[in-house]
Formats: sequence, C-alpha cells, structure tokens
Amino acid sequence: MRITARETRTKEKEAGPATGVPPIGRHHNQAIARFTDRESGPDTDPHSPFWRQAPSVFAASDTYGRIVPDHRTEIRTNWSLTSLYILFVCPYLELNLKPNPEIAAETYELWNWDVAEVFIGSDFQNIRRYKEFELSPQGEWVDLDIDLDRPRPEEGWLWSSRFEAAARIETSLRIWYGFMRIPYSAIDTRPAAAGNRLRINFFRCQGPKRNRKQIAWQPSGSTTFHVPEMFGTLKLVKS
Repeated sequence: MRITARETRTKEKEAGPATGVPPIGRHHNQAIARFTDRESGPDTDPHSPFWRQAPSVFAASDTYGRIVPDHRTEIRTNWSLTSLYILFVCPYLELNLKPNPEIAAETYELWNWDVAEVFIGSDFQNIRRYKEFELSPQGEWVDLDIDLDRPRPEEGWLWSSRFEAAARIETSLRIWYGFMRIPYSAIDTRPAAAGNRLRINFFRCQGPKRNRKQIAWQPSGSTTFHVPEMFGTLKLVKS
C-alpha cells in the first residue's frame, strides 16, 4: 500500500506453515534477523539450509488487530555484511494477479494487486522517513523512498535500491513464497552490524477487490499501512 501526493494517508486457531523453527517475536513488536556469513541468490524454499534456522514472526491480523482467517503469514529474516534477506510464506484463498507481469523493471502501483510488503526505517529521530519494498506472487516488484511530510510520488517510486526479488506459487498448498534481498546500504547509513536496530513493519494485500484482505504484523490502527508510530523493530543478532 502506497502513499502518494494525491492523498497523504493517515487514513485460532490457525496453524501456520510447518517449519520446525520456533517463532520469535510473535507476541511483541520486535523481530530478529540472524547473521549469515554467506550470500544467497533467490531462494523461496523455507526448508533450504539458508532459511531453515532463520527467526520468524507472523502477520495474522488486519490493520485493526482482528484475526484474518487462513492468511497467517510467516516472515523470516537473515542478514549479512551486505544484505538484509526476507522470506514471506503467504497462505491464500484467492489470488489477484496482474496480467502480463513484468519482472525486469519495477511495477508502479503494484499495491493494487497481491503483494507482500516491508517498510524499513533507520532514522529513529525522523520516523516519517523510511523505505518501502513490495513483491508480488509473480515476482513483480517496486521499491519506494517514503517521506510522509513531503510526499513525492515520482521521486519516491523512481528511487532505486537495487534490491532483488523472486517468488513462486504453490497452488496445491495455496501458499506463495516471496524472497527479498535488500542491500543494507539502501536502508541504513551505518554498516551492517550485530546490535543494529531498524524500525520495521510487514504487510500483505491479498485477494480480489470484492474480498480484499489486508494483513499486518503490527496493526496500524488505520485503513492505511503508513502509520510509522505503529512499526515494530528489527534487531540484527549474530546467532
């Protein structure tokens, strides 16, 4: 979900996918990213060696904190000296996919279709400045430089982080998987290091307009995702 100059938005039993990794941060607002000493190419397999031991949080509610049945989303995070890695495991009932997907270039207004999103900010003094990364089940992507005080629709979405995205849909399970590799220098002026904290939130938009789902890790308390006061934190740890 995106903010533009046209509108400054102010506006249980379910089991998640079996992973064997205990969730971290399920009941509070801190997520953990585990250090890896090797880089990874696109990897959407939660059972791979790269992702098997990655810490998890879950997005299970709408933006007002009400549980969204059948859409409990797992998010795993790793970090290296150069990159932040994110894996989304996204159960779904219905898909809402953009026709003729383009993955070689970013897709403006991708948020009108099914997407997984991460909002990341490193400035704890000016929390209204942060970066937004979106990924679709078809591997489409967009990255945005957000400034809620000075919305810049063109400059914002034309900003390039050079992040890498990949996705696949497992129709037999009704789950899609999304991979992001974000250059750490695109989100923080500090070098990547254990102990660093970032402001962060994870979201999904899923399904056709008649039954559109909004799923949040930290509920925003609004119809929009763009409420940085409600973000959680991500801590980089060594092990």
